[in-house]
This record gives sequence, structure tokens and C-alpha cells, in this order.
Amino acid sequence: MSTVLVTGGTGALGKRIVERLRVQGHEVRVLSRREGAGTHVGDLTTGEGVRAAVDGAELIVHAASDTRRVGKPDVAQTRNLLAASGTVRHLLYVSIVGIDRIPMRYYRNKLACENLITGSLVPHTILRATQFHDLIAAGLRAAERLPIAPLPPDFRFQPVATEDVALRIADLIAGDPLGRAPDMGGPEVLTFGEMTEVWRARRGKPRRVVRIPLWGRVARGLRAGYNLCPEQRDGVRTWGEFVASDAGAPYGRR
Repeated sequence: MSTVLVTGGTGALGKRIVERLRVQGHEVRVLSRREGAGTHVGDLTTGEGVRAAVDGAELIVHAASDTRRVGKPDVAQTRNLLAASGTVRHLLYVSIVGIDRIPMRYYRNKLACENLITGSLVPHTILRATQFHDLIAAGLRAAERLPIAPLPPDFRFQPVATEDVALRIADLIAGDPLGRAPDMGGPEVLTFGEMTEVWRARRGKPRRVVRIPLWGRVARGLRAGYNLCPEQRDGVRTWGEFVASDAGAPYGRR
């Protein structure tokens, strides 16, 4: 077994990755800015403590991403991690399906991170996954607080469970670097309207939903399915199963 450093190991996906790696017998390090949150304290944005966390690790899973700031710090964080990773034999980066086709700011930052990794000398694998159940649930949970929820029912998603992605990551990081791994999606493609109805049937909210017309390249991409990989339905857990068991838990606290 190997020593694996996980960045973002305290997040919704990261926790699952850490659990799975430990089940497989790896020694797992978790990098966090907060004392006591992980095994190693470090700041990817400044680079402080990163080299010490990497030292002695054979593998790295880079799952850290600052979604609150639409990924703005991600590029610097990835650059600092790569600078400290010259001796690792495999780095895996968690990315998103469609980031090269849907012009969101967050996606542009993720794509810039991919480009840094592919342009480096670090042996690597990039795994793109579709949207997590947890992320879509966070949006619907926010909509519950509105008296009338304006939603785009024709957007299309292929939601995937974090535990399914974590299992794939644990298998990939233990193998040889692939460069770009096959994309990973959930078991079903659904419209946002269909997903909302499953959510409302379970929770009774949002009580009233109105269709909101959204335009632009991002909206067109989500309607066209640029964020999907229907030929790769590798995830097992369905949206309905997730809602039935996990919908009440806040995003990132599982």
C-alpha cells in the first residue's frame, strides 16, 4: 500500500475519498488550513506547509477547489502543489465534464488547472465527473426558502454520487497514470424539472416553482447536454435513492 496525500479531504467528495483509501489499506494524509481538520496543516494558496505534507507521499489526489470564489484561487493552488510534487509517482486531479464547452468562470478556472497539470512533468491522471447529487441538492435546498422558486426545468444533468466517484478515484490513483481518464457520469440523465419533482415529492418544497427562461452560452450548453457523458453511466446510485436517504443533510457535511 502507498502513502496518499488528499487535498480537499474535508469536503463532501474528499471525505469519501479518504474513507475509501483507508479501507483499501493506504496511509492517508489530509491537507487542511485548519489545525486539527486534517493530518497536515498547509495553505495551497500561499504554498506554506505544502512541501512538508507532500514529502514522503507517493500519490496525491487533488480534490481541493474553492467553489465559493468560483475557483479563483484554484490555479495558484494547483501551481503550488505541482511545484512540491516532483517526486510523487502519480497525481490525480478531480475535474468536471464539459468544462471545455460551457463557458462558466468556475469551469474556466478548472480548465486552467488541467492545463497546468498536463503541461507539467508530474505523472498524472485527470478524471472528469458529472455534477454531484450533493451540489444539485444544495441548489434545491436554497430554492426551498423562496415563496416562489424560479428554476430552469429544461437544463439536463447526469447526477453522480460522491461515493461512486470516490471509489473510481481510489482505483485510479493506485494504478498507472493515464493522462486523461474516461469521463464518469451517474446512471441516469434527467432534466432539472424531473429532478425537482422527485425532490418535491420527498420534501414537499419548494411549494411553488415557475419556469425561468435563461439564455446565453452557459444555458445553451446545459440544455444541449455538454455537461453529460451518457455513454459512461458508471455511477450506481440514482437521484431518487439519494433524495430518499440524504436530502436532509447540508452540502459538504456528510
